[in-house]
Amino acid sequence: MKVALITGGSKGIGFGIAEALLENGYKVAITSRTIDSANQAAANLVTHGDVLAIEANVADFNSQQAAINLIIEKWGQLDVLIANAGIGHFAPIDELGVDLWKETIDTNLTGVFYSIKASVEEIKKSKGHIFTISSLAGTNFFAGGSAYNASKFGLTGFTQSVMLDLRKYGVKVSTIMPGSVASHFNDHQPDSENDAWKIQPEDMGKLIVDLLAMPARTLPSKVEIRPTTPKG
Repeated sequence: MKVALITGGSKGIGFGIAEALLENGYKVAITSRTIDSANQAAANLVTHGDVLAIEANVADFNSQQAAINLIIEKWGQLDVLIANAGIGHFAPIDELGVDLWKETIDTNLTGVFYSIKASVEEIKKSKGHIFTISSLAGTNFFAGGSAYNASKFGLTGFTQSVMLDLRKYGVKVSTIMPGSVASHFNDHQPDSENDAWKIQPEDMGKLIVDLLAMPARTLPSKVEIRPTTPKG
């Protein structure tokens, strides 16, 4: 038995990863900031396997610790963490509000720290795998992206440092850096026609499954993934 936790697993990338892991025999916990969203996603996923819906906010450490406690109470172990929850606020620095800066950093960077901090001892026990979902914006900066770039540059660096910290315990740590994904990110509504050129959530799911199948001796520490053909 293998158990995975996906933060922000109710839609988009997180949902696609949940589907793939369930189809490969994992028991999967998904979190959302509202229990209604988590329950709705779980109802759509349950045909694929054993899923647990949890209300949790990554920007609250106690909330993350409570989520881990629920997983251990139900299944007794945690093998994989996918720190996926994230938001995007985009504006020039002279227009970017302090509250939007704080929410971006608290969710995309500090939230991942909280998720890993809350789960690390269980992951060490299972010699498991931690994935963080960064972005190509974690290495490529752009105008209007100061908050988002800062959060993702920080997340990429943070993850690589954590990778070095945890290797000695037999724990793998990887950051995935996708480009354009057909997801609900930043309130986008995916469209099968207009978003067909983008990476699809199920592609991200397959990537995670494939990386988990890598030989124990091999650690994919940082993976960039982008659409094969960008929209012209």
